[in-house]
Amino acid sequence: MIIKPKVRGFICTNAHPAGCAANVQEQVDYVKSQKAAGTGPKNVLVIGASTGYGLASRIVAAFGHGANTLGVFFEKPPTERRTASAGYYNSAAFEHLASAEGLYCKSINGDAFSDEIKQQTIETIKNDLGKIDLVVYSLASPRRTDPKTGTTYNSVLKPIGQGYTAKNLNTDTLKIGDVTVEPANEEEIAATVKVMGGEDWEWWMQALAEADVLAPECQTTAYTYLGDKLTWPIYGHATIGKAKEDLDRAAAAISQQLGGNGNQARVSVLKALVTQASSAIPVMPLYISILYKEMKAEGTHEGCIEQIWRLYEEGLYSSEPRLDNNNRLRMDDLELKPELQAKVEAIWPEVTEENLFDLTDYKSYNAEFLKLFGFGLDSVDYEADVSPIVEASFKPA
Repeated sequence: MIIKPKVRGFICTNAHPAGCAANVQEQVDYVKSQKAAGTGPKNVLVIGASTGYGLASRIVAAFGHGANTLGVFFEKPPTERRTASAGYYNSAAFEHLASAEGLYCKSINGDAFSDEIKQQTIETIKNDLGKIDLVVYSLASPRRTDPKTGTTYNSVLKPIGQGYTAKNLNTDTLKIGDVTVEPANEEEIAATVKVMGGEDWEWWMQALAEADVLAPECQTTAYTYLGDKLTWPIYGHATIGKAKEDLDRAAAAISQQLGGNGNQARVSVLKALVTQASSAIPVMPLYISILYKEMKAEGTHEGCIEQIWRLYEEGLYSSEPRLDNNNRLRMDDLELKPELQAKVEAIWPEVTEENLFDLTDYKSYNAEFLKLFGFGLDSVDYEADVSPIVEASFKPA
């Protein structure tokens, strides 16, 4: 079939297998062009390993440090008439490239929130790896079913206390106008924390510790975003912010629980990037479009793979990790430079539909969004007839 992008709002409902493979190859090539300053992980578990920062974490571990990697994700397989999800194609491409270089890689496709997938992961570690020395928690899901109660919780993207009105870019129509988001109630706040907070990360680490599959001085990290004044009302003082606060609580609890073995849990704060998750959040598309333009102008822009490479080098495996007062690893330092944020804040009120492409880098924003699904890569012939079927070692979800 000829596969063209089918975009609805902030979602692309299909993916291109060759394009996803090319995207993974680009990231692998970047990592192989770098040189690690010190030692890195040997056996790595990435929970949420198929897209964005989770995929980049697996690539850096494998191709930057020669690590064995086990990835967990929940992705849709292809059929003769429908493409797979992008994460499925990404993971198949990663496994192909890693296996070609003799690197151990295995993937588990299923609901990472479930006890069943946790147990399957533990058995795989016991049989193949023995013990894990790095656990990356990079899940981004809109809903979660609590395996202990069977209750399903849905997250919401809402402010807390009072409604919020702000300038917003409609990425479907390229119209700019105000968007108003009503405040969340207590039930919605609690549900969002349940989905996006640190409870499941805690449960993963508890299960791994009880199964004795964590190596001495194992590290674990979960990813978050904090932002600054422009994004604070919808990201900080909001339901997402409450969930992110719970990650800090979980990191402290995990470190205390596992500390006797030299283990360390930290939240990693990363920069704003085009991801499937950030595309859904009001304000973020316009903010990121302005940010990209200004960071590229000063030569400080980083994508997912560059951010995670630096996280390993300046954070996880640095003798002097970049920490804040809350023991978080901070990789958002370049984004939050006061002079850069001042530029973004000055441009923000000036953007109109007429000057969108002059004052922002929306062109790159849109290109990066499509690239998430394997579209827009120069090395791919999108007029070619391709099969959506790509074989993978992991079972369909």
